[in-house]
Amino acid sequence: MKLDDAMLDPAIYRHLRELAGRIHQERGGAVTLQPTALVNEAWMKVHRHGGEFRDRKHFVAVACRAMRQILVDYARNRLAQKRGGALQRTTVAGVGISSEPIDFLALDAALEELARARPRAAEVAQLRVFGGLTVAEAAGVMNIGTSTVDRAWRTARAFLGSRLRS
Repeated sequence: MKLDDAMLDPAIYRHLRELAGRIHQERGGAVTLQPTALVNEAWMKVHRHGGEFRDRKHFVAVACRAMRQILVDYARNRLAQKRGGALQRTTVAGVGISSEPIDFLALDAALEELARARPRAAEVAQLRVFGGLTVAEAAGVMNIGTSTVDRAWRTARAFLGSRLRS
């Protein structure tokens, strides 16, 4: 699957745009990185990936990772510009990690720590949090069973919840 084919698929673009909109809305709209800009930056980042994907699922997984990286980079830049004074926080209540606002830098650090200990759980968390995928969709992307994804998701939620509360 070529990148151009993937981005011409209105369903994929709509999914990424809805996810970016939800992230923007959860941040109270206070962020200057608009949903369309996030999707466009993700497309550019994915384009640099090389443009070849096994299938639509692979493209979505790569796009989720790109959106995560963009949001983390954006948070780092804002932190550097404001010296921590106006660090933007968001919630990830929609997927059950935390109903309290957290920042993307803390979430990214926790995901990196989780990836070292439990790579599958970290991948599931990335797909669920940054991709908005359901357990069944994540199972399809990862080519594993839904019960395996469900167990990994429970592990990820517990791990991330404990790290983000401390």
